[in-house]
Amino acid sequence: MDHHHQQQHHYDGGENDYRQQEDDWDRDLLLDPAWEKQQRKTFTAWCNSHLRKAGTQIENIEEDFRDGLKLMLLLEVISGERLAKPERGKMRVHKISNVNKALNFIASKGVKLVSIGAEEIVDGNAKMTLGMIWTIILRFAIQDISVEETSAKEGLLLWCQRKTAPYKNVNIQNFHISWKDGLGFCALIHRHRPELIDYGKLRKDDPMTNLNTAFDVAEKYLDIPKMLDAEDIVGTARPDEKAIMTYVSSFYHAFSGAQKAETAANRICKVLAVNQENEQLMEDYEKLASDLLEWIRRTIPWLENRVPENTMQAMQQKLEDFRDYRRLHKPPKVQEKCQLEINFNTLQTKLRLSNRPAFMPSEGKMVSDISNAWGSLEGAEKGYEEWLLNEIRRLERLDHLAEKFRQKAAIHEAWTDGKEEMLQQKDYETASLSDIKALLKKHEAFESDLAAHQDRVEQIAAIAQELKSNISSYYDSPSVNARCQQICDQWDSLGVLTQKRSEALQRTEKLLETIDQLYLEFAKRAAPFNNWMEGAMEDLQDTFIVHTIEEIQGLSTAHEQFKATLPEADKERQAILGIHNEIAKIVQTYHVNMAGTNPYTTINPQEINAKWDKVRQLVPQRDQALIEEHARQQNNERLRRQFANQANVIGPWIQTKMEEIGRISIEMHGTLEDQLTHLRQYEKSIVNYKPKIDQLEGDHQLIQEALIFDNKHTNYTMEHIRVGWEQLLTTIARTINEIENQVLTRDAKGISQEQMNEFRASFNHFDRDHSGTLGTEEFKACLISLGFDIGNDAQKRTGMMDAEDFRACLISMGYNMGEAEFARIMSIVDPNRLGVITFQAFIDFMSRETADTDTADQVMASFKVLAGDKNYILADELRRELPADQAEYCIARMTPYTGPDAIPGALDYMSFSTALYGESDL
Repeated sequence: MDHHHQQQHHYDGGENDYRQQEDDWDRDLLLDPAWEKQQRKTFTAWCNSHLRKAGTQIENIEEDFRDGLKLMLLLEVISGERLAKPERGKMRVHKISNVNKALNFIASKGVKLVSIGAEEIVDGNAKMTLGMIWTIILRFAIQDISVEETSAKEGLLLWCQRKTAPYKNVNIQNFHISWKDGLGFCALIHRHRPELIDYGKLRKDDPMTNLNTAFDVAEKYLDIPKMLDAEDIVGTARPDEKAIMTYVSSFYHAFSGAQKAETAANRICKVLAVNQENEQLMEDYEKLASDLLEWIRRTIPWLENRVPENTMQAMQQKLEDFRDYRRLHKPPKVQEKCQLEINFNTLQTKLRLSNRPAFMPSEGKMVSDISNAWGSLEGAEKGYEEWLLNEIRRLERLDHLAEKFRQKAAIHEAWTDGKEEMLQQKDYETASLSDIKALLKKHEAFESDLAAHQDRVEQIAAIAQELKSNISSYYDSPSVNARCQQICDQWDSLGVLTQKRSEALQRTEKLLETIDQLYLEFAKRAAPFNNWMEGAMEDLQDTFIVHTIEEIQGLSTAHEQFKATLPEADKERQAILGIHNEIAKIVQTYHVNMAGTNPYTTINPQEINAKWDKVRQLVPQRDQALIEEHARQQNNERLRRQFANQANVIGPWIQTKMEEIGRISIEMHGTLEDQLTHLRQYEKSIVNYKPKIDQLEGDHQLIQEALIFDNKHTNYTMEHIRVGWEQLLTTIARTINEIENQVLTRDAKGISQEQMNEFRASFNHFDRDHSGTLGTEEFKACLISLGFDIGNDAQKRTGMMDAEDFRACLISMGYNMGEAEFARIMSIVDPNRLGVITFQAFIDFMSRETADTDTADQVMASFKVLAGDKNYILADELRRELPADQAEYCIARMTPYTGPDAIPGALDYMSFSTALYGESDL
């Protein structure tokens, strides 16, 4: 046969890779006879491995196929089909006819045999016979091998490389010298049946032992006949590629069952991983919810504690503690609450996408429960802050009253000092007649003075009563009460003593005949004037508390009116001093013996002048105090305006951002990624706005420290701003999370942007109030418009979608359902029974029909493969086929199998598969 003739027989089954392999074989015909020996041995063993199923075999490959009978039998065994009935004659023509029937059958399988003639086979041409058998091996043993869409030869090589990858001393790169040391064959067996070979005892430098071990074990346990001798491989520089490929393909087919098991195991691992990840997310949610609720439960009693402190300092400390809570302790919890809601939404999305039931948190840990608890917390906060400020205001007033009490009490006590001793004197018993008259006049002047002090005593008693009242009890009230009681008791004593002395003097009225009228007039005018000065000094030193510029202006006006009376008072002082000067002149002129002190009064000109000077000195001090208070009130007004100017900008800004975020989340401008980009820009601008909030908090603290309790320049309080800010942060985070979940859903479900826009347009049309959710009735109307029939069985109604509004979105679905079906759909899109359907739930439902997700039936079928078609599976089988953690997960959760074919240790993989996709504690 010339070289041109050799090139004519190709295997051409539409696979160019095999054409290349045949070209290689053509060249082999001219090469090493050792290769021919290997091919003859391998091909013979391969043919016999199939022929023995028909109860026969061949001894000589080119002789035993010459009559075509065993060749036809071989093709029937390996294809599972019947060929044309062979001819039983012994003549050459009969043999050629049978061989042609075999060749025609090979050609019918898509193999083009060029120039392999029946005559050459009948004549026993060894080269041509080997070529024909190789063509059969390629078509029926190797063609169907494909790993990751590679050709048969490359697929078989890739399979070998993957299976031997864990073995460091094996490096499969081809189908000749890579197999010479025998470790490749041993590694394939050990990878699939490790109990058959003690791989650790094999040595790379002992190929004979390795090859014999592999071939003997394969023949004994794997039903793979011995196709080569170890000596043939070791003694050849490059073993024959076709012989090795034929031998290796037998290993591939022997282990193909393990391939199916591996595929099934991978599917089960994937499903279990989804369940384990979801369970972890549920545990994380439960813990985060528990921690947050526990923090709220601990915090509310602190905020509801309304036990007042007695001192301003202690209440100020309470206010500072509350500010620390607001500034330091609460903000992280706001973020935790927002994160909790985001985690909940993400988990529900993952469950929907993996065809799992919706997550229902433990009793009392729903998102709504946390929102309710949070609302209670903020209610307690508001009440606590109002109570704190009211208490501080009350204590401030009490401190003011106490200071006023001390001032008035001190003035009164100074006046009463020595008065009881004076009233108890018995001087009238030894006095002369003129002295007694003088004593009587002096007593009258004292009674006038006593009456003038009545008002002050009543004021002192009234202040003390207010300090100990139930509404505003003062912490130092006992000492105030004691002092007030002492003053009142002394006042009663003075009244009794005054009465007694008056009666004593009246009994001696006949002794009173003469007195210096000028002394008497001096005394009568000096006493009221002295009282006026003392009152003026008291008023000028009186403490005051105001909250507005108008109030301080009122005090200033009153002070100016008082200053206007000073000239008249000075005239009265001059007149009183004039009386004293006149007395001095009379005494000097007439040498009167009474030229000492005025017997009718203890007030003297020096005392009047000293008190007058004191009044004059206190006036500018009062001026200064009023000026300072006026400046303080102006500063307070500046603080109010400063806060209001910012609050009146920040408040509307927050509202505007809330509205803009709402619009972005329901409008259809661009892709979901465009919306995400837009929202993240908003989030960045919002975060950058935080310094303005902090600045406003600083101004608010200045206002509180200045004890400013009202602000007519703005309707926004710090509380409004705080709540709005926290809602804005939560809303932007939640909106971004919703769009991310929509992306997740879109990508998982394969929804196009055009479909997403159509879903959004339909959703928006029925979202009448632009709330971002559909109520139950809105959702029902939306379903009708999309072609879902939700009428009763007696009367079918199909609401068709307006092309102008919805562009014929999904009308062709033609979904038909009664009330029960609609209730089922509602349980899918509204698992928490809130009565509203979000856009996320809406698109999940619209796309779930095309969802490419694992099902319980698929998982059940995968377990059946691992179980070897049994209705149950054993723990050892699970541990052999699955990773350790996945296997133990299944073993711990599978229930015992109780069917009629059950054996000890049998596990029910069917109920386990169903439970993975239903309501279950798995």
